[in-house]
Amino acid sequence: MTVLDFVLPAELEAHDPPEARGLTRDGVRLLVGRRATGEVGHHRFTDLPDLLQPGDVLVVNTSATMPAAVRVPGSDLSVHFSTELPDGQWLVELRRGLAQYSAARAGDVLALPGGATVTLTAPYSRGRLWHAQVTTDTGLRTDTPISDYLREHGQPIRYGYVPRPWPLASYQTVFGTEPGSAEMPSAARPFTHELVTRLVSAGVLIVPVLLHTGVASPEAHERPYPERFAVSEHTARVVNQATGRVLAVGTTAVRALESAARPDGTVAAKAGWTDLIITPERGVRVVDGLLTGLHEPRASHLDMLAAISGTALLDRAYTEAVAAGYLWHEFGDLNLLLP
Repeated sequence: MTVLDFVLPAELEAHDPPEARGLTRDGVRLLVGRRATGEVGHHRFTDLPDLLQPGDVLVVNTSATMPAAVRVPGSDLSVHFSTELPDGQWLVELRRGLAQYSAARAGDVLALPGGATVTLTAPYSRGRLWHAQVTTDTGLRTDTPISDYLREHGQPIRYGYVPRPWPLASYQTVFGTEPGSAEMPSAARPFTHELVTRLVSAGVLIVPVLLHTGVASPEAHERPYPERFAVSEHTARVVNQATGRVLAVGTTAVRALESAARPDGTVAAKAGWTDLIITPERGVRVVDGLLTGLHEPRASHLDMLAAISGTALLDRAYTEAVAAGYLWHEFGDLNLLLP
């Protein structure tokens, strides 16, 4: 395991969407690292079409963000709906205000607006995530997606570094078509329709995968848990026939692609749940590069980044990002790691 530890100054946390800071969505900064040379360069996200090459393949996640936080009436607790499991239960997290809540116990029943109830059945990880049975009196069953319920009663998940609520549209990407993610696949947030047009005009191919990402507590830095994914035959064919580099947009796209990889490095059409953990020791079979946000110190995602970029380049990139005042979190700046 590779642990990248550094001090993240509070002023480098992005508290608001870039649009609230006087920028366009694609006006955020872009730190580019090249593994072959060890070079790190500073750009704007609007430079992306000039940084890629004809024949490159961008793999994007089409999961849309759900308003997955529901307040418990009469208390300061919220339930964060994370991941629907194959057996129809959910993984959920409880928060008190914006802070982690650790006093829950198996058997606790939480009454939610609209007649819904959440019954905690067993702890999943360190008492933070719980297996839960979810029922409502509106006709939804425990094995039925509850996206309709969340659209009526939920709010986007946010943490303490985002002091005020923002509408669900602030947490959607231009690629999101299928609601299912508890948190935004945020590496794709800066893309706009105009930028996508420029990329396609430059000969860059864009193909979809699906991975519904669950809650990733900023306090815990836990390993990934099972998340639903799908890689289509079309995407597998384009990736396998790529003449350029295969570049994942976000760690979710990496997990989906690598979960569908064969031992020889080709990709098969595949769907299901994945709990794949990517480390430098495991390496990657399909992905050549990654476009991603900036991750917190000691975050488990940094192992995946090191598997793609190497530890030396990753350390240099993060040293430069801190020194140059890049912004972290889902409303912050981006990092492009190239071969």
